[in-house]
Amino acid sequence: MLVNADFDRPALVTPDDHRWTPSPQRGVSRVMLDRVGAEQARATSLVRYDRASDFPSHAHPGGEEILVLEGTFSDETGDYPAGCYLRNPPGSAHRPRSAEGALILVKLRQMAPDDATIVRVNTQDPANWTQGDGRSVCALHRHGDETVDLIEITAGAALLPRHVDGAEIFVLRGGLRWGDRTLPPQSWLRLPGGEYADLRAGDEGLVAYLKTGVIAPIVSTAGERGVPASPADKEYPT
Repeated sequence: MLVNADFDRPALVTPDDHRWTPSPQRGVSRVMLDRVGAEQARATSLVRYDRASDFPSHAHPGGEEILVLEGTFSDETGDYPAGCYLRNPPGSAHRPRSAEGALILVKLRQMAPDDATIVRVNTQDPANWTQGDGRSVCALHRHGDETVDLIEITAGAALLPRHVDGAEIFVLRGGLRWGDRTLPPQSWLRLPGGEYADLRAGDEGLVAYLKTGVIAPIVSTAGERGVPASPADKEYPT
């Protein structure tokens, strides 16, 4: 399956484009933002857990990145309310669930094989934010050329003031001006390398997830061609 799979061109999904489809697990649905692969794919998705829903235990051979947008997401390591950022490295496994229901942004199979850091950041904690260069930043992760942050900027401020090798943006609050459009919350935008002076905060300012660095089409991981030995070894699609 290929969804927004041309990484040399901008890709945009706004809330008007959201098409919720059931996942293989009852009570869990998704919006595919980008996807390269079938059930085991390099994928970026919005995933909604209904109340009292869960997934069987499964592995993530290429890693998993999660930003909790609504509700509370849980697994064996704890309960993570809205605003929590999680990063589970390649080879990790867990059994995700949600008692009250949750909406999460999920990225699968997009980590470098040597990126072994487990990350848990509460972006609601003011202590995790710093101010400088006219913006507030909550640093989430750094590895190689990859930088992941939450960014808050005031109305009209430039989001990308310098050249980037690639960028991925998810609007959390406010709006993002791109040319003559203003992208509302829950809009997702992926950009190839370049300069983007026309990306600015809307009239209400902007809070956004921002990843910069080379946005690669796929990450190859060891054992992808093997058959899972048990349910715990299987990577469930999202």
